Amino acid sequence: MNPRVCILQTDGTNCDRETAYAFMRAGGNPRLVHINQLRARSVRLADFQILAIPGGFSYGDDVASGKILALELTTFLSDELRAFVEAGKLVIGICNGFQVLVRTGLLPFRELGKMSATLTHNVSGRFQCEWVRMVVEQGSPCVFTRGMESEISLQIAHGEGRFFASPETLVQIEERKLVALRYAPHNPNGSENAIAGVCDPSGRIFGLMPHPERFVDPLQHPNWRSRWMEPPHGLKIFQNAVAAARNL
Repeated sequence: MNPRVCILQTDGTNCDRETAYAFMRAGGNPRLVHINQLRARSVRLADFQILAIPGGFSYGDDVASGKILALELTTFLSDELRAFVEAGKLVIGICNGFQVLVRTGLLPFRELGKMSATLTHNVSGRFQCEWVRMVVEQGSPCVFTRGMESEISLQIAHGEGRFFASPETLVQIEERKLVALRYAPHNPNGSENAIAGVCDPSGRIFGLMPHPERFVDPLQHPNWRSRWMEPPHGLKIFQNAVAAARNL
């Protein structure tokens, strides 16, 4: 049976269908679920093996990017969310979803309700949409990036994508090898330590600013004629998630 994937929606989400398509291509069974359905208990998070929080501008990024959706999750769904991650199920947050996971405290240390890092305004002071290269950190426990090429290309599209944490927190992140993706050779948004994506200590919760769902078909890349781009770099992330969820 294909793992069931909850693609979380709310006002301002705009990458939900692309994320569902990516999981479908990877062999998952995605379902678009509005946050109000989870709050009303008409849909149960426990019925899924993967939770995906896609990109967009949830609630218009009022107050701060991802803050209101993070507050909803930690206030109204904290018990369900805690049970979900304690069961070893998988969570991925892409772009705005990464911002949400950091603000819930699930990233980087899986401390629900305790925020240890943030994603703030790009050093350029503007929204950036471009294709960037990254290195995959081979020592990371992240299950989503297992077996990937050492260097990949994905698109970023954000105005608040700069990963920031205190020096002490950054030391912990690096020592525990929680960085899964790192911008290289160019750091487009000024992230501390060029961090593009991090996982929790279990490797089963993953957040990244680049959009893997925008590169699950070779023709989606502007340099699609290059054999280096095959298989499409984003697809492997979703395939890894589906493979890891099959036994749950």
